[in-house]
Amino acid sequence: MKIGFTGHQQRPGINWNWVKEAITDELRKVEKPLIGLSSLAKGADQIFAESVLTEGGSLRVIIPTKDYAKYFEGAVLERYHFLIEKAEIEKLDNTGSDQEAFMAAGQHIVDSADRIITVWDGKPAQGLGGTADIVQYAHMQGKHVTHINPILRQVLYFQY
Repeated sequence: MKIGFTGHQQRPGINWNWVKEAITDELRKVEKPLIGLSSLAKGADQIFAESVLTEGGSLRVIIPTKDYAKYFEGAVLERYHFLIEKAEIEKLDNTGSDQEAFMAAGQHIVDSADRIITVWDGKPAQGLGGTADIVQYAHMQGKHVTHINPILRQVLYFQY
């Protein structure tokens, strides 16, 4: 099963250990073989990618921009490179702004996935292509969405 992912990079109040446990619990429920689709943004995306690999799945990484690595630094950049080494890479050829590229990557993930897992506080996106935008797109496409709310520490299921 192909599981697409979108989630927060950072936000006050998130217990990242709880997020990892919630993601792992959801991945254990899906039909195998498991293929995880992600852009490997810092935070929840990288946790999802690691969990996919830990659960024996394969990873497909969607790279939104030519110079995407510029958005990473330090340990997050090292983690990004580590995960890229273990993944099938798909580079998008976007000629718009970086935010338009992020939106296109999120839409591509949704379109390519059987279902979506999101780590999202339920609030509006802070820029084009943010988690809320991708969740809204998934809903419009009729995808099954597993919503892991890291603030309320609850998991909700939606099918549109």
